[in-house]
Amino acid sequence: MQVLAPAAAGLAERETIEGVPVQRVSYARADRQTLAYDGTMAETVRASWGGRFALLGMLRAMRRATAQALHDARRSGIPFDVVHAHWWFPAGLALWKSAWLRAGTMPLVITMHGSDVRLARGVKPAHGIMRSVLGQASVVTAVSSWLAHEAMRIAPNVNVLVSPMPVHTDTFAPSNDTRSGRLLFVGRLNAQKGAADLLDALARTTHDIHCDIIGVGPDREQLDARARTLGVESRIVWHGALPSQELAPFYAQALATVMPSREEGLGLVAVESQLCGTPVIAYDSGGLPDVVDVQAGGTLVHTGDTAALARAIDAFAESPTTAAELGAAARHRVLERFSPEHVAARYLECYASAMSGDRD
Repeated sequence: MQVLAPAAAGLAERETIEGVPVQRVSYARADRQTLAYDGTMAETVRASWGGRFALLGMLRAMRRATAQALHDARRSGIPFDVVHAHWWFPAGLALWKSAWLRAGTMPLVITMHGSDVRLARGVKPAHGIMRSVLGQASVVTAVSSWLAHEAMRIAPNVNVLVSPMPVHTDTFAPSNDTRSGRLLFVGRLNAQKGAADLLDALARTTHDIHCDIIGVGPDREQLDARARTLGVESRIVWHGALPSQELAPFYAQALATVMPSREEGLGLVAVESQLCGTPVIAYDSGGLPDVVDVQAGGTLVHTGDTAALARAIDAFAESPTTAAELGAAARHRVLERFSPEHVAARYLECYASAMSGDRD
């Protein structure tokens, strides 16, 4: 097994993680290698020609690196069995019409995570390219049923299987610490993640409940101004961006995590929160209904209904014991779907199907 990923500042060119060799591929000048890992690729590419040239460089570099890795593996006498591209764009596009795909020598699996499908949906000329890229894959998966449906609206001849990604169940687990009674929001500070809706909901609550907001993004100043206008600025603590390992204590101590986001590919924050035994209040949008199960501790409200969001928050504030019980039920449910063991077994089936040539 080998992982190829884009380079970025502060990351080693080569390292081994949990026994898996990782190569990070340089694709632009060092100060331009900022497209990956922080969820801002689309914004960066739209903002400047430098970002666009960096994207082209990434496509070329990843294509070359993949071809070289396949060649080296064959020469070593231990060839790879399958190539797994995450995101049809840019990873799948980087492999489009590669020689080894045209020759049929290596099956390709493509997994879509959300931003790649949203991008294609909003750019009509990209539809044909997406169909062609997915058409070369032996197996195509998406991390949620909503995302699979959206992808098949663009590429109706492609069978998209639903198969989410794993979460570190050891990192995200309940804590013996006393819960803070505070709400938690984790995500980019932009319109899609819905922090503005959370502020509106806080202004509507009957309880003086406070909230920790973790994340950065282009709407930070506007959100500050909105909080002041709504009179809830004293109830908000802005933490900025935090590394993954520092999120678990916030999840484990919160009363509930609020996710008023729209068209999430899956909603990893919801998974992490529930693994920590903390219930989630979310919009019934995108992949969130796959994760936030109303039959197992989750709370879903209609997208954009901040009054309903406020009522759900008040209900938890009135009964922290109920919130804890719902969180425990939610943890049991997500463990069944997102543990590394469960997800690995699912993808081994996908790889076996790809290698057998069975596209069903």
